[in-house]
Amino acid sequence: MKSILISLTFCIQSVAFAQTFTEKINKDLGFEKKGANALMVANINGSIKITGYDGDNVLVEVTRTVKANTEERLEKGKSEIQLGVMDLADTLILFTEGLCSNFGRSGKNRNWNHTQNGWGYQWIDGQKSCNELCDYAFDYVIRVPRTTNLIISTVNNGNIEVQNMLGSVKTNNVNGSIKLEGVERETFAHTINGNVDITYTKNPEKPCRYYTLNGDINAWFQKGLAADLSFESFNGDFFTNVARLESLPVKVEKKQTDKGIKYKVNGNRFKIGNGGVQLDFETFNGNVYLKEKTN
Repeated sequence: MKSILISLTFCIQSVAFAQTFTEKINKDLGFEKKGANALMVANINGSIKITGYDGDNVLVEVTRTVKANTEERLEKGKSEIQLGVMDLADTLILFTEGLCSNFGRSGKNRNWNHTQNGWGYQWIDGQKSCNELCDYAFDYVIRVPRTTNLIISTVNNGNIEVQNMLGSVKTNNVNGSIKLEGVERETFAHTINGNVDITYTKNPEKPCRYYTLNGDINAWFQKGLAADLSFESFNGDFFTNVARLESLPVKVEKKQTDKGIKYKVNGNRFKIGNGGVQLDFETFNGNVYLKEKTN
């Protein structure tokens, strides 16, 4: 009986999405303004890989995949689930136009999801019961001018990779890892299920924050790091090869909430070298590894 049940399970999985459509989308986008431009990618399903280069345009390649269990549903998905592009002169936004959600400026409405910098997705008619008739994914591979500031997010079925950037980098994932390589300005990296790996070519001068619920944080800095560091974890430890580490006094933060005044105590605070930029590390089930390059 066990072998029959296993066979049936594989059979069901194989026909769950009998119809599949895949295409490559290429776009060559430019900024109207010169200077501190920004690229936002607000993905829902799929991976994002961004590489900085010395050109002027944003070169986008997207693999769009739509899966459904009937031809009719597949055609509806192909028609309605599209790559969205907004051009705000100094900011380019790439997003998913889907069956059950609209993308735009978020408000106080509680039905807004996956918001980033005032933008997010809102379920049609404010209802989360909308039944999407197919499965879809957008996998991004993008080349951007190296000085561009990045605001990057995805939710399911994909990792985030960024490399060779001179601008600030803000990344947010849910079910996937975050890897930032060859960055030098302020960074924000937040994921739920996955590791956070960061390598700096120049030590940042502005505050940075790194968070994962289930995963490790691996951060490589250049030799001579000077920073004030905080570390929080429920089931993890902090490891470093930095010798110039000094404990700082316990910090108590006070915040007014609807339920009253909330106090937060952090006793894991350190000064590296002469101190300086604030670096915040937080995990729940994972370790933090902070290392200086030795050469």
